[in-house]
Amino acid sequence: MRSQTAEHLEVLVTDSGRLYELLDNAEAVLRQTPQRLAGILVTRHDPGRYTLTLSDTVPFGETREQILS
Repeated sequence: MRSQTAEHLEVLVTDSGRLYELLDNAEAVLRQTPQRLAGILVTRHDPGRYTLTLSDTVPFGETREQILS
């Protein structure tokens, strides 16, 4: 997992068996960020690359997913 800012994380997965563990860990890190009321948007760029971002478009306390083609 690689961090760009406190509000944006990138998860690179090489072992598919660890996908949910890595995504859960990244989500937990973002939930600890002291900041405005925002939810988390998870974007799948391809099967091994995901970004998690605090987003004002997602209600506080929720996590939403999107897949880019």
